[in-house]
Amino acid sequence: MIVNVKRKPVALSAAMMLLYMLLLLRLPASAEPAGEEDEIHALLEKSLSVIEIDKEIVRIQAQKERLLLEMTDAEKELGLQEQLISDKQEEAGRVVRAYYMGERDFVLTALLSFNSISELLQMLDYAEIILTNDKRTLNSYTRQYRSMKEGYSLLEKRSKELDEVEQQLQLQKSRVLALEKQLDEQLNGRSDADRLRLLMNELTSFWETAGMNEVKQYFRALSKAMRQLPGWVQENKQLLEIKGFQYTITVPEDDLNSFLREQNDIFHNFSFTFEDGKVTAQGNRDNMEIRVTGHYTIENEPKNGIMFHVDELLFNGFSLPDTTRSALEKEFDLGFYPDLIVSFLKANEVDMKDGELKIKLSLKL
Repeated sequence: MIVNVKRKPVALSAAMMLLYMLLLLRLPASAEPAGEEDEIHALLEKSLSVIEIDKEIVRIQAQKERLLLEMTDAEKELGLQEQLISDKQEEAGRVVRAYYMGERDFVLTALLSFNSISELLQMLDYAEIILTNDKRTLNSYTRQYRSMKEGYSLLEKRSKELDEVEQQLQLQKSRVLALEKQLDEQLNGRSDADRLRLLMNELTSFWETAGMNEVKQYFRALSKAMRQLPGWVQENKQLLEIKGFQYTITVPEDDLNSFLREQNDIFHNFSFTFEDGKVTAQGNRDNMEIRVTGHYTIENEPKNGIMFHVDELLFNGFSLPDTTRSALEKEFDLGFYPDLIVSFLKANEVDMKDGELKIKLSLKL
């Protein structure tokens, strides 16, 4: 692998950028600065992607191992159930055959041939014992059979999940190999290859020790603020328009930015903009610039809400791969849930344009 994935001491952003600039200044005179700078930027971005996709491979590998362990346990449990149900099946079979062959007719005959009330009560007790025992035997077999059937269904489901995970694993491994090959080919023959490798290591080290933590701080603060957003909308009635049974929430970007800054000081250097169906959030702090572009969709499972999807994540101008974006989406819930404003409302439509976020709601049917 081109890039060393081992943890390094925290690298200073200023030092990293200084090294970057020094490298650009030492480019051959014949090279076109703009094109050369773009090429170096692409190399650094690929090295960052290698590191991030490697993390996804580790995560998928761990998921695969968990599934294999679950399947092994399930297979052992099913083996025990098959042994137990074999005995129950024989008992249940004897009960069913007894009724089918008329071997339980004597119970009815006894009940119809009593000579006294006390004898009838005795016969009823006797019949109840027999019938209850038969019912218990059949119910026990039925429960175990259903349990075993559910176990096989779960095992089949896990097997399909394992196939999907294996496909994901191979896909990400192929992506890493392709990126590493590209890096090798692009670095081969370059007189500044060693300096570029050093720069790659500086960038990946800075991202892993400081950059990712900074991104997560923003996402964590956003997730917490979104939980307060329904209450804020309720307090600001001017944001909610009601026409008959149709409700519209309109959130101007300036109002949203003010709300966020009230929630956390981290947003004093961060701002949201809404335009053409996209939401963009960007800011900088401690020589780290974060830019997130995404969109909202209406989701109804597991509950109705407006869910945020990260389309692009830039750190100091370097684009992070889809695996990083997906991991952040899974870790932090940036959704907005209308039923936290009024329990009988659900979201039908969401749009972003001209500096406003518009959410159309209706009554739950």
